[in-house]
Amino acid sequence: MIRRGALFAGAFLGPFGGGMTAAMLPELGTGFGVPTATASVSLTAYLLPFAAVMLVSGTLGERWGRARTVVAGYAVYVVASLACVLAASWAVFLAGRALQGVANAFTTPLLLAALAASVEPDRLGRALGWFGSLQAAGQTSAPLVGGLAAEVDWRLSFAGAAAVALLLGVIGIPGGAAPARTGGPPRLRSAWTGPVLRLGVVAALGWGCLSGLNFLLALRLEEVFGLGAGERGLVLTALGLAGILTARLIGGAVDRLGARWCVLVGAAGGGVLVALIGVVPVLGPVVGFWALGGVCSQLVLVGVNALVLGSGGPNSGGAVSVVQAVRFGGTAAAPVALTPVYHADPLAAFLVPAGLLVAGVPAVLAVDAGRRA
Repeated sequence: MIRRGALFAGAFLGPFGGGMTAAMLPELGTGFGVPTATASVSLTAYLLPFAAVMLVSGTLGERWGRARTVVAGYAVYVVASLACVLAASWAVFLAGRALQGVANAFTTPLLLAALAASVEPDRLGRALGWFGSLQAAGQTSAPLVGGLAAEVDWRLSFAGAAAVALLLGVIGIPGGAAPARTGGPPRLRSAWTGPVLRLGVVAALGWGCLSGLNFLLALRLEEVFGLGAGERGLVLTALGLAGILTARLIGGAVDRLGARWCVLVGAAGGGVLVALIGVVPVLGPVVGFWALGGVCSQLVLVGVNALVLGSGGPNSGGAVSVVQAVRFGGTAAAPVALTPVYHADPLAAFLVPAGLLVAGVPAVLAVDAGRRA
């Protein structure tokens, strides 16, 4: 039971580690003598290695053994966090952040695979719902906890993350979670299949065109509604909070209604909400639409994870790792692709991702269903 709980705690640590520097950029800049804009690289330094390494980390972890790899990942995370605490230069700090991202790439997909192997198939959605809610909690609380720590000393947040990773490494994950192999160690190409890549595209569209639009909403909140930084931050937390509160119920819906149906509902509902956010000129409804977007994003995320892990393939860790890597790639591409569109035509910047959600996700799923038939 304790080790099962550690699977969910690990879900919190990854997103928390990625976002903890978001609210402490001025303090980091002062501490290392760099501009605040340069300090924002601390976010990229974590996310890029995290997404890139996940293309292969799940398969490598399945080869080496899930439990052994996850414990090693936590150990590296401890070392990386302590490197950030003790860093005397900006370069060393960034190296520590990059190493945190690499370590997390070897924990998150294998935790998902181990969770799927430790529950009954008819309860997979509920388990993934809990996992998703804790990921949302980590993502939502990271800026708050990081900001509070920075009021005293920003290093405290990294020391705390190191302590949590050390505890999780000592606890480990449930033994015997890896499936029996009949054809030798899994190969990378076993994760790079058409169905896996198509589900990755669905995750990239669903996440990048919905919850990944926080930067776009922040621009609208400032330019249209005149909100300050603190007020904008408070509004943006609504999506994560809604995801936390409803992820468990969404997991039950995935078990009852089917993962594919939940993904379609989440994408269609999310597309309508994104369009409304770009059109409605009243702040209250916009905040409500954004919060409801958290429900839709969890429908997509939990549904996609259930489709990947419910297939029962021999390399489930590698498959979910590739899907998550493509998902984060889509999220990273959203600001680059949509910010110029927003400056040219603010409404189009919301209607384009809305269209991709409403039309693109069903189209990819239809291709996937046709190939499986």
